[in-house]
Amino acid sequence: MGLRDMTTGYILFAILHSFQFVLAVTVIGLYGTDLDRAQKRGTYTDGKWVYAVVVASLSAVTAIVYLIPFFLRFAAVPIWSFVLFVLWIVLFGLFGSLYIHEDPEGNDDIKRMKNAVWVDLANALLWLIGTSAAAAYWWYHRQRNSRFTGRAKL
Repeated sequence: MGLRDMTTGYILFAILHSFQFVLAVTVIGLYGTDLDRAQKRGTYTDGKWVYAVVVASLSAVTAIVYLIPFFLRFAAVPIWSFVLFVLWIVLFGLFGSLYIHEDPEGNDDIKRMKNAVWVDLANALLWLIGTSAAAAYWWYHRQRNSRFTGRAKL
């Protein structure tokens, strides 16, 4: 694999992780609004919204870390990406059951949450694509060395 192919692959992964980062920060803003409002009022903070912000924060930090060149060669990358995908699917199911069939009736907060549900789904799909791409990247770029000395490339 030449330098040009590696550069193209890195650019594609960088674009993917940039989108993941932007959407994660968007989710932090969408759900963080309600958390901030509850904190200012001194009322109960619902764990669902905290879960949403934690998942989005983990995703944002992970997307930034994945921008480090050659980091995708580690076998743990597709596994962690899959964990994030599952967390996003749970988040989508949790808020989707609450807001997809809800009629906003002019309520801007419900409209915002209905939109947030679809951003959650977009995040889940991006992490599924990232998981598949990272697994394929790892599979094709892993180095296989001999068993005893480790010096010979197989």
